[in-house]
Amino acid sequence: MIHGIDVSAYQSSSYDTDGLSFVFIKATEGRSYVNPRLAAQTRTGRDAGLVVGFYHFLWPGHIAAQAEYFVKHAPEKAGDLLAVDWETTSEGTHASNAEKDLFIRTVKELRPNNQVILYTNRDYWLNVDTTSYAGDGLWIADYVTAGKPRIQAKWRFHQYSSEPHDKDLAAFESKAALRAWAADA
Repeated sequence: MIHGIDVSAYQSSSYDTDGLSFVFIKATEGRSYVNPRLAAQTRTGRDAGLVVGFYHFLWPGHIAAQAEYFVKHAPEKAGDLLAVDWETTSEGTHASNAEKDLFIRTVKELRPNNQVILYTNRDYWLNVDTTSYAGDGLWIADYVTAGKPRIQAKWRFHQYSSEPHDKDLAAFESKAALRAWAADA
């Protein structure tokens, strides 16, 4: 297992990369938000030699437009990881299963040289998701022992803590193995 983190505009552009193999960076949300630290946070990850991924916070509605917005703003590089963050919005709503699935499929069509995965929490995976469609892999949030999320499904990434920042583990034997999987889109 290898370690990583995920960051958004709430974290510094010069986050600590010691001991990390990967980073996920929030790129966009809906059809109007772009992380103002996206370029600098991407540069920090690339300069440290990390496998870099980007995620989009999904809102209900306008799914094709959201997918296009995401790929327009997320840096385009073969081998980068792309993810959709599917959870409750600030308005207490969430995209439907069909919308989540369509977003993943649309991003995959728009960026065929990237692995496209689903990020969601344990409650959504067990109680909201009815399709179990996670694209190329599942990134599950469950704040328990690292590498032991309380689900039966195969997962690629596990967010296990949010203190002092979002900490993640990936089910790969090495950064090279993750990089090889990411490049095999």
